Amino acid sequence: MSDADISKNYDDGFGEFFGKVKKNPQYDSEMIKKAYMLARDAHKNQCRRSGEPYIMHPVAVAEILFKLGMDNECIIGALLHDVVEDTEYDLDYIKKEFGDEVALLVDGVTKLGQIPLSTREEVQAENIRKMFMAMNEDIRVIIIKLCDRLHNMRTLEHMPDYKQREKSLETLEIYAPIAHRLGIRPIKEELEDLAIYYLDPIAYRDIEAKLQLKKESGEKFLNEITAQISERINPVMKNVQITSRVKSVHGIFRKVYIKGKNIEQIFDIYAVRIIVDSMIDCYNALGIIHDMFQPLPGRFKDYISTPKPNMYQSLHTTVLSKEGIPFEVQIRTWEMHRTAEFGIAAHWKYKLDKNGVDSMDNRLEWIRKMLDAGSSSDSPEELVNTIKGDLSSDEVFVFTPKGDVKSLPKGATVIDFAYAIHSAVGNKMVGAKVNGKIVNLDYQVKTGEIVEIMTSNQQGKGPSRDWLNIVKTGESRSKIRSWFKKEKREENIVRGKAEVEHELKRNFIRLGSDRYDDFVQMVAQRQHFSSVDDFYAAVGYGGVQLSRLMPGLKDEYNRHWKLNNDAAQKQQAIPVKSFKSTNGIVVEGIDNCLVKMAKCCSPVPGEEIIGFINRGTGLTIHKRDCVNVPKDIALSAEPDRWVNAHWDSSVQVEARSTLDVYAINRDGIVLDITMKMANAHVKIYSINARPIDDLNCLTTLTVSVSSKEHLDSITKLLKKVEGVYQIERSGNQ
Repeated sequence: MSDADISKNYDDGFGEFFGKVKKNPQYDSEMIKKAYMLARDAHKNQCRRSGEPYIMHPVAVAEILFKLGMDNECIIGALLHDVVEDTEYDLDYIKKEFGDEVALLVDGVTKLGQIPLSTREEVQAENIRKMFMAMNEDIRVIIIKLCDRLHNMRTLEHMPDYKQREKSLETLEIYAPIAHRLGIRPIKEELEDLAIYYLDPIAYRDIEAKLQLKKESGEKFLNEITAQISERINPVMKNVQITSRVKSVHGIFRKVYIKGKNIEQIFDIYAVRIIVDSMIDCYNALGIIHDMFQPLPGRFKDYISTPKPNMYQSLHTTVLSKEGIPFEVQIRTWEMHRTAEFGIAAHWKYKLDKNGVDSMDNRLEWIRKMLDAGSSSDSPEELVNTIKGDLSSDEVFVFTPKGDVKSLPKGATVIDFAYAIHSAVGNKMVGAKVNGKIVNLDYQVKTGEIVEIMTSNQQGKGPSRDWLNIVKTGESRSKIRSWFKKEKREENIVRGKAEVEHELKRNFIRLGSDRYDDFVQMVAQRQHFSSVDDFYAAVGYGGVQLSRLMPGLKDEYNRHWKLNNDAAQKQQAIPVKSFKSTNGIVVEGIDNCLVKMAKCCSPVPGEEIIGFINRGTGLTIHKRDCVNVPKDIALSAEPDRWVNAHWDSSVQVEARSTLDVYAINRDGIVLDITMKMANAHVKIYSINARPIDDLNCLTTLTVSVSSKEHLDSITKLLKKVEGVYQIERSGNQ
C-alpha cells in the first residue's frame, strides 16, 4: 500500500503524522508503517465511544510521543499498545515481527486481563504494581502510558459521568504525579487541568473566567517586563531566550480552593523564563534581575545547586515590578530547559555510559523504593494509598550534617529521614536533632533543615511498632516491617496468635479445639501463607490487619463452620447478651447502658459503627472509620473497651448531621441553600454562614437525616446550588 493510500477510507491522522516521521532520519519509517498497518487491521472492527475508528487512538498516542522526541521502538510500541489486549494478536507474534524490545513495551503497557480479584481497588493496585515493575525494566513503558492517558483524557467527554470522575481522580492521584516525578512538565500540567475540568467544573470555569479578565492586562504586563529584561540582558549575554507564561488552572486551583488563598495572594500567576548558555550566565542573570526589581523575601530557590528528584534544575525568584505586581522569574541553561520540559524523556536514551554502567540508576531509584514498599503492603488499598503518598508533588529538601540532600514528601518525619539515609540508620535510631536541637520522633521535617540522626548499637535495640503509625513514606513502613519480620519471628508468632484468638473471640467466632486449628489453617491458606506460623508472624509484625479480614471470616464461619453437634447446640443455647437502645442501635455483649453519639464523627443509620465503653458515663458510638477509632482494635491501648454495635434495621431513626458547605461568596447563597433543603423537606436544626475571604464563604448547617443514603442525597442536592464547590461533614476529619 502506498503512502497516499494509508488513510484512503477515513482520516485517522496517520498520513500527516507519517509525513513528519519520514523527514526525520532517526526513525525506521517502514517499520512504523508496518506497525500501523497491523494495528489498523487488528482494530478494524472497533470504534471508540465517540464513534470514531479505534485506530485514531494509538496514532494520536504515537504522535504525542513523537513530539517528545521518543525513539523508534517507543513509537511502534504506542501504535501496538492495545493490540494484545483487545485483539486476536498475541505477544509472541509482536515479538516475532517487531523484536523483544517492542514486545516488552507492549506487555508493560497492557492492562491485566480477567484476573480473579474481588474489588476495583485490587484491580487498580495490581495494574499499578505491574506498571511500576515494567517501569523498572524500561522507563519508556510509563512514558507510553502517560501519553495514552493524556489522549484518553482529551477525549473523556464521550464517557459516562461516573467514568469521567473515576478516570480524572486516578489521573490526578497517580498519573500526573508520575509525570511530575519524571519531569515531563507539559504532560503533567495538561493532565492536571483536564482532571480538574471534570472533577470540579464550576471551580475550573471560575478560574478560567478570572484569568480571562486578567488576560489582556496580563499579556501587556508580561510583554513590557520581557522587553525591559531583554534590554538589560542582551548586551551582556549572547544566545538568550526570554519567554513568559500564565500559571496553569490546576496550579491556581490548588492554592485557591485547597489552600484557601485569594487569587491576588498568588505571586506566580505571571512568570518570565530566561534561558542562557551557561551556569555562570544563570547567576549573572539573577543579579541583573535583582538589580532591576525588588525581590520578595523567602521566595528565592536554587534548584541548580540542589536539583529536584525529577532532575529539574533552575533558579526561581519572585520580584515586584515598578507597578507593585509580583511575578516569578525562572533562569536556566538550554540543557536544563530541555530536562525541565521533557524530563526523563530527554535523558533515557543516554542511560548507559561508555563502560555500560547505568548512569540513570539514581534518578530512577524512587521506582524501586516504591516497589519495595508496595511488596509488603497489607492490602491493595494500602498499596494504592502508599503510591499516592509517595508520589505527592509536595516535597521537602532536608540536609544531613555532611551537606547531602534528601528529598521527602511533605509531612515526612525524622524517622522517614533516617530510613531515607539507610535502613540500618533507621533501625538503630534512638533520637534526632534538627538544626542542633533534639526533637520528638514525630517531628515533621521542613525544607532547608539540617537533621542529625542519633543511633545506638546496643543489643536488642530496634524500631518500635508505634513508628508504623508515625512514618509518612511507604519505604519507611516497609523497612520497619521487614525488621520485625526478620528479627522478631518467635515474638511475632506469639503476638499474632494472641491477636487472632482475641479477634475471633470478640467477633463471636467460637470453635472447638479440634476445628479451631483447621479454621486458622484455612485462613492462612487463603492469605497465601505456607504455614499457620507464617500467618501468625505476619499478624504479629503488622503485615496482615485482622480488621480487614473479619467481615469475610464471619460470613465464612456462619455459612460453613458452625458446629451442629449437641455440644455446639448447647453452646448456642447460651444467649449472647445484647442491648437495643432507644436510638435504634444494637450493642452486643452489654445488658443495659446509656448510649450517645460521638460528636467527632456523628454516625448516621446505615454506616458501620462501633461502641466505646466510657467509665461511668455509658457508651459512645463512633463510625468505624472515625479517626478516633484504632484501625486495629487488638493493638489499641484498651481493646476490651471497644464493643460491636450495629443499627437496628427495623427501627426508623432520625439522626442529626452537620455539614460544612464551601461556596463562592455571592449574594443569596444562604437563601438558595435553605430553599434547596426546604423543597426537599429536609429539617434544618441550625444554620450559620460566614465569609472565609473576599471570594469564598462557609455555611455550616445541621440537618435531620434518616440514613446514609438520605445524607448522600442531601449532599448531592447541595452540590447543585450555584457556587457550591465542596461539602464536608463537620467533625469528620
